[in-house]
Amino acid sequence: MTFYDELHRYDGLHFESAFDRITDDDISRILAKNRLSPLDFLALLSPRAAFHLESMAQRAHELTVRRFGRAIQLFTPLYLSNYCTNQCVYCGFNVKNLLERRKLTLEEVDAEGREIAASGLRHILILTGESHTQSPASYIADCAKVLKRHFASIAIEVYPLSQEDYEGLIASGVDGLTLFQEVYDEPVYLELHPKGPKRDFRFRLEAPDRAGRAGMRQLNIGALLGLDDWHREAFFTGIHADYLQRVYPDAEVAISVPRMRPHLGGFPPRVTVSDADLAQYIAAFRLFMPRAGVTLSTREAAALRENLLPLGVTKISAGVCTQVGGRATGQDDTGQFEISDDRSVAEVAHMLSQKGYQPVYKDWQYL
Repeated sequence: MTFYDELHRYDGLHFESAFDRITDDDISRILAKNRLSPLDFLALLSPRAAFHLESMAQRAHELTVRRFGRAIQLFTPLYLSNYCTNQCVYCGFNVKNLLERRKLTLEEVDAEGREIAASGLRHILILTGESHTQSPASYIADCAKVLKRHFASIAIEVYPLSQEDYEGLIASGVDGLTLFQEVYDEPVYLELHPKGPKRDFRFRLEAPDRAGRAGMRQLNIGALLGLDDWHREAFFTGIHADYLQRVYPDAEVAISVPRMRPHLGGFPPRVTVSDADLAQYIAAFRLFMPRAGVTLSTREAAALRENLLPLGVTKISAGVCTQVGGRATGQDDTGQFEISDDRSVAEVAHMLSQKGYQPVYKDWQYL
């Protein structure tokens, strides 16, 4: 059994009907519970629950401080390659988009790593487009071996791999996986991915399972908000995270909550996800999964990121560059998307300290 089977347990769930039945008393009752069911989580994502956002936020803050203290882990992404064979309509790396394609040499990877490590960061996320020719698993493994010189923890956000490939990457120094399903509604998913290997919905959906079986220490998932109804996508992301935490108890499970950003190609969001919607999602998830992490990226503006911190956020990016080799190598290519918060690592760390949080540069050592 994988999450693909778990997902289909909810085929008969009608969100609108379920939301119509939820009352204010239901929300108050759920907020008083110590442990929430999946249907409780669904209720907290409902339009009715939006009227209780302040109470949800206070409860989420209490749970976060109890479980995580006031520590916020810092990390940054490193783009290794923008070669891609997919035609995802919402992505700047779409194979049809006209941009300079390149990948870093191992010497450039080392230089980028040294530049990032100089900021104090010891956690890094490495990314590629999906090109099995230009960026095979062996290339990613070689890059990880180089980056082990500079970082205590290396996570990957690359195309879905086999369990054997994940095992090989773990042996090379990788300890975390970030992989966004993008959209959990399969017909919508197929529409948004007309061609390319990413069109295989099930292979992507089951990738965290394969990584979990391989022994990956961190499993981070998410949906790209704006591609479909956010209530549905938030619900299935939470259900997926809950499944992973139950089936792979040795792994640290987390979600990311990315909203669509401007990118080369200009595909607009299909659905508007407001700041209040995002806050409701994060608070509801924290109440549903008190032990799971929540990652907030620089897709969001600085002020909003600061306001969302108390609701359950445990990890944020800083000093971000979405270009391939945009630091030490001096490249100024088109990035995957535009960021909203361009503050340096030092500036973000200072903000956290000013707000009473502890910026954490390292909390894990890969031996």
